[in-house]
Amino acid sequence: MAASAPRVEWLEQAGSTNAEARTRALAGECGPLWLAARRQTAGRGRRGRAWQSLDGNLFASGLYVIDRPPAQVAQLSFVTALAVAAVCDAALGDVARTRLKWPNDVLVDGHKVAGILLESGAAPGGGLWLAIGVGINLVAAPQDTERPAVALSQAGASLDREAALSLLAGAFESGFQHWMQSGFGAIRDRWLTRAHGLGERCVVRLPNETLDGVFGDLGPDGALRLDLASGQHRYISAGEVFFPGPGEES
Repeated sequence: MAASAPRVEWLEQAGSTNAEARTRALAGECGPLWLAARRQTAGRGRRGRAWQSLDGNLFASGLYVIDRPPAQVAQLSFVTALAVAAVCDAALGDVARTRLKWPNDVLVDGHKVAGILLESGAAPGGGLWLAIGVGINLVAAPQDTERPAVALSQAGASLDREAALSLLAGAFESGFQHWMQSGFGAIRDRWLTRAHGLGERCVVRLPNETLDGVFGDLGPDGALRLDLASGQHRYISAGEVFFPGPGEES
């Protein structure tokens, strides 16, 4: 059975769509609901970084309430990445151009086109509220970023915000229902088919150390398996990953 389309609400302006989703959740909203802002003034990325919310791009957050442990809920970042890839596929018409970079970046032609930020907390009625923040560069990309960025328009695609949100919400809902019913295994397998840098050297920055190895696999829980020169494996649950090459410094 096909997943029903979640509700969608457009806001003229928001500080952060994730913050708005949190406010709604604490007021008792259970979702599924996608909130999108035509203008976002205080967008956030991972590790407290600011997200440049350029006019015409998509800034949206899905709101779900889920009765699952936080470690399992974190796997929905992979569901989200696959949903964003579906948006890019529809716009570009070529699935080979979009790749997924661990843990939560989406790349088009090797450049970052979207970012994902999941935030959660205790829901008033039980379970966890989850805000699934997504920013997609539809018409403009920020300059002077740590990693090169691109907009879909620069990649030769044309997609307006309303169409992008509809595609995103539908693709996420489909993946979410599959995850709820069948677990992470199939999601993991789908993500790996589009993984950026699989089998390649990478540098992982952790709070207290920097590791150099090969991105060997994705663990059963979504952790990155780093294969070290010593033959040991390290499983990375959170960290900054770089693949040394043109435009990406380690």
